[in-house]
Amino acid sequence: MALLVLVRHGESTANLANVFTGWLDVALSTKGDAEAQQVAEKLRGFHFDVAYSSTLIRTERTLDIIVARPAWATIPVHHADALKERM
Repeated sequence: MALLVLVRHGESTANLANVFTGWLDVALSTKGDAEAQQVAEKLRGFHFDVAYSSTLIRTERTLDIIVARPAWATIPVHHADALKERM
């Protein structure tokens, strides 16, 4: 059975400042890094064939943290502009 897992990026520095970002390319906050670690822990035991993220820094970093686990270190990762949130 196929399974699709959707994950939103962790808290960004703009989220922390309560600033709308859209395509504004901002980094994750320290809390955002920790949130991505928590998601990776919750997904432990899942098998993934491929991973996708937008090309925004905050989404790429979130995915990098998640796939850093040894079990997922070799899955193909694709970054696409088409996955950016609405502006």
